[in-house]
Amino acid sequence: MKKEFLKIFAYIYRNYIFAIRNIFTFFDILFWPVIGILSIGMMSTFLQLDKQLLSFLLTGTITSGVLQVTQLEVSYGLLYEIWSKSIKQIFITPTEHYHYIFGSWIVGTIRGFIVFLLLSIISHYLFGFCLPKINYVIVSLLGIFLTGLILGMFVNFFILLYGQKIDILAWSVSILTMLISGIYYPVSILPKWLIRISEFIPLTYFLEYFRKGYGFEENFRYGLLKGFVLCIVYSFILFYLINLAYNHTRKTGTVIRLSE
Repeated sequence: MKKEFLKIFAYIYRNYIFAIRNIFTFFDILFWPVIGILSIGMMSTFLQLDKQLLSFLLTGTITSGVLQVTQLEVSYGLLYEIWSKSIKQIFITPTEHYHYIFGSWIVGTIRGFIVFLLLSIISHYLFGFCLPKINYVIVSLLGIFLTGLILGMFVNFFILLYGQKIDILAWSVSILTMLISGIYYPVSILPKWLIRISEFIPLTYFLEYFRKGYGFEENFRYGLLKGFVLCIVYSFILFYLINLAYNHTRKTGTVIRLSE
C-alpha cells in the first residue's frame, strides 16, 4: 500500500513541477472561470434577476470552472508527456495507468478547489451570492471532481488511440457535457432525446443537488445515488478501455511515434 501511494505521489510531484515551471498555464486556466463568473454575474444584475435565479446561474458558472480545471489536469497528465516527447519513458517505469491518472486527478482537485474558493468569494462580494449549507457544497464538489476524473480519462483514452491531433477534445469535452447537463438551465427544457442522454451524465445529478440547496426541485429521483453509481461504473469501464488502448499503441508502435 505504501509503494502504491509513493507511485501516485511521484506523479503528483511531477504535475507540481510542470505547474511551477509554467505558472502562466495556471493563470490561463484561472482566467476563463473568472471571466465567466463576471460575465454571468453582470448579466444577471442587468436583467435584475432575483436571488434564487441568480444562485441558479452562478452555481452553474462555478461548477463549470471547477469541472474544467479538474478535467484538464487529468487530460494534461498524458498530454504533457506527448508535448515533451517523453511518453515512452512514462510507460517503461514500474507504474500503472491508475498511478498517473490518480496523481493528476489529485492535483486537479486541489486546483479545482482553489478555483471554487476564488469564484465563490468573487460571487459573494460582487453579486451577493452565498453558498448553501455545507452538506450540499461537499457532496456536490465531490461529484464534480469525480466527473472531472471521468472526463479526463475519456480524453486520455482517445489520445492513446489517436495522439495529440485530437487534443482539442481536452477543451471541448467538458463544455459539451455541461451543455447537456443543464449548466445554465434545467434539463427539463431540453428535447426529450437530450434529456435521455443527460440521465447518463453524472454531472446532471450533482448540479441538481447543488441547486437543491437554493430551493430548486430535482428532476430525477435518487439523483445522488445515480450520479455516484455512474461515476463508479464509468471509472471501471474507462480504466479497462485505457489499458486496451495502451496495449494497442504498443502493438502498433504509436507510443514510439508519439515520443519522436
